[in-house]
Amino acid sequence: MSPGALAERWSLAATVRDLRDGRARPQDLLDRAAARIAACEHRIHAWVRQRPDAELRSAPGAGPLRGVPVGVKDIIDVAGLPTECGSDLRRGAAPATADAQVVALLRACGAVPLGKTVSTEFAYFAPGPTRNPAALAHTPGGSSSGSAAAVAAGMVPLAIGSQTAGSLTRPAAFCGVAGLVVTRGSLSTSGVVGLSPSLDSLGLLAAGVADLRTAWAAVRADDRALTAALSGDHTVAPRSLRILFWEPDGLGELDPAMPAALDRAASRLAATGATVTRLAPTRLPAELAADHASIMAFEAARERQAELEHLDRLSEPLADLLRQGAQMPADAYRDAVHRVAQAGPVVAGLVDEHDAVLGPAALGPAPEGIAATGSPILSRPWQVLGLPVVTVPGLRSPQGLPLGLQLVGRPHGEDHLLAVAEAVEHLVPD
Repeated sequence: MSPGALAERWSLAATVRDLRDGRARPQDLLDRAAARIAACEHRIHAWVRQRPDAELRSAPGAGPLRGVPVGVKDIIDVAGLPTECGSDLRRGAAPATADAQVVALLRACGAVPLGKTVSTEFAYFAPGPTRNPAALAHTPGGSSSGSAAAVAAGMVPLAIGSQTAGSLTRPAAFCGVAGLVVTRGSLSTSGVVGLSPSLDSLGLLAAGVADLRTAWAAVRADDRALTAALSGDHTVAPRSLRILFWEPDGLGELDPAMPAALDRAASRLAATGATVTRLAPTRLPAELAADHASIMAFEAARERQAELEHLDRLSEPLADLLRQGAQMPADAYRDAVHRVAQAGPVVAGLVDEHDAVLGPAALGPAPEGIAATGSPILSRPWQVLGLPVVTVPGLRSPQGLPLGLQLVGRPHGEDHLLAVAEAVEHLVPD
């Protein structure tokens, strides 16, 4: 761990077990969150604002997550709080009158939205003030940086994020936490300020994969899946796993620590009896990444039409994206969409033959400095196809920085993917 790091693990699964067994009360969870925020928020800056204490401490709803404090990315509506999207254009916005649907689902489980976490401007590249709890001098990633940092620092055991390119996978990897990006459409984006309608997805961040399994089961009110998550029943024996091992080709230069970590992970999986098959070199991921970038620019210029009228008040990265999208011919956009549609069945065939595709979640550990958020390139091919992805923590660089793996699964196969990810998580830590 980097000197001066402020990482602290708060397990959601353990917390829910404590609630069930009477070892913890909802009030205790809010007290713990408040104490941890008081201890380190002044150095991490994960939060835009929090709800008033008296409101938080009103009786939590019933459900498996009763009293669990949750961070909500500040592009997602929480009733009574403004949604400012990390932008001066939204500063001082009126409070939202209703929760986004994903927030409402968590409230129905008894969770308590603690407040809004920092997002890059409209969930694009311009970084906010958030620091990486695993390495304060390194970027936490973007755009779900505040949510990832709040979890990594142990301020909350669960946070909501979103992903359009690599906005959840990358901060999870950089901060050393687990992340779930659900199949596009599995969670409604109602009440979410989007960037690219055909690419935007929601997701969750937690300390480990078992915690993600717990949250996902609770959100879906799946008692059987929740019991399995809390009992530690992985449901997948490592020796039965069929893993397609992806080594990125033509998608940026990997930090030397990443291929070494990937090889260690593949070797450990193979040693348990898992079948690890290397994906033959192909240009398809690079082509999908290029089409993703085109689709995002074109749609962002239309989704953020109001902001396009105020380019002088936007960060340069977002202004450039909107300009590029506004100038893109509609035929170029349609061609990109067509190519993605043709590639979908090809990739689906590969995924269907395996339990998951395993590859790096980012090019390497979090880059030094907080003026940029790192590259999302390794998430783009999977995001454009709308596939579910789990970021698995546990590996580290020689300098002690987190290295994240990503497991890609079948559409709407989150339950199985999470079970596979938990088995992998137990095998690969350094």
